Amino acid sequence: MHKKIGILGGMTPESTTLYYEYITRSYIERYGDYGFPEIIVFSVSFQSYEDWMIAGEWNRIAEGLSESAVSLERAGADFIVIATNTMHKVFKNVQNAVSVPLLSIIDATAESIRERGFDTIGLLGTIFTMREAFYKDRLSELGIRTMIPNEEGLETVNRIIFEELGKGVILDESREAYAKIIRQLQSEGAQGIILGCTEIPLLIEEKDCGVPLFNTSTIHAEKALSFAIADE
Repeated sequence: MHKKIGILGGMTPESTTLYYEYITRSYIERYGDYGFPEIIVFSVSFQSYEDWMIAGEWNRIAEGLSESAVSLERAGADFIVIATNTMHKVFKNVQNAVSVPLLSIIDATAESIRERGFDTIGLLGTIFTMREAFYKDRLSELGIRTMIPNEEGLETVNRIIFEELGKGVILDESREAYAKIIRQLQSEGAQGIILGCTEIPLLIEEKDCGVPLFNTSTIHAEKALSFAIADE
């Protein structure tokens, strides 16, 4: 039997859906049957987490996600993925709350970057992911230097995530705004760009900007699928 995948989602619903669809559809495409791994989803109510992020109450976020991870473990998950980049700020707290492994979205993305031979990368995501150290420090430990947009770019990227993408709103002008920011980072030395918010791939693809993009949601979902069917 495949390992059971626990998805800690709801942050936002769009990203959780991406994980589920990628895992199930990729399995069917590769193996030609419907024997994809069992998936257990715990979808949190996101409003509290957004409020806690704005208030800087990361201890409450850690507590809430840890409780949800424990619920996934009790429901039978053999391992867990947190289906969002920003919440990896409390990755260690959540891992310490359960006995099953968590698969890191940052580590999985770093693997893909190194496979391309890149060592300097641009990072787009929520304001918390871009400004705070947890993402950049982990990439640095893995030999990757990270660049982020200027202040105006930071605000633009974050606004579009929360006001549009998290609600399923896709606008052409926002796509062009992202493409402009990406091209600027490339001109400053970025060899590729991490789409470090799992909703961003809903808006922009490589064909829109001509720069190598690392889709963290599919990279992470692929890691989950591979881990679930390994050693069989």
